[in-house]
Amino acid sequence: MATAIDPNDDADGGDLSVGDPQLGKSRLLSRQCDTCVFAPGNKMRLTPGRLHDLVAEARTRQSFIICHSTLPHYMHPEVKPAICRGFADRYDTQALQLIARLFGFVEVDPPEQGPPDLSTST
Repeated sequence: MATAIDPNDDADGGDLSVGDPQLGKSRLLSRQCDTCVFAPGNKMRLTPGRLHDLVAEARTRQSFIICHSTLPHYMHPEVKPAICRGFADRYDTQALQLIARLFGFVEVDPPEQGPPDLSTST
C-alpha cells in the first residue's frame, strides 16, 4: 500500500496515477480488497503502528492511500492503481473532496484473487 503523495512520482519510475484518462475520473475500488489493511485480522502483517503511520501521512497531506492490491509491482501488474476503499470509507480528505466535486470517481472491482492470507502460518 502506498500513500498518494504524488501519483506520478514513483521511485521505480512506474505510474501510480489513479486517474482514468479516457473517463476523466479517478479509480476507486468498489469494495475493500480481500486483504484490505482496514479489515480485521491484519492480513497483510503490518508491523504495529504501520497502518496508523500510513493514515497519518495521507491525512496530513490531505491525500489518500492507493490500494496495495492495485500497485503495479504487486500480484496483479495488469490492474491499474485505485484508491483504497477502506481509506475512502473512513476518511474525508481534501484530495477526495476535490476529486468528487471536480471529476468524480469510477468504481472498479478489486483484483479477483487476492494473495494468500498472510495472517495464518502453514
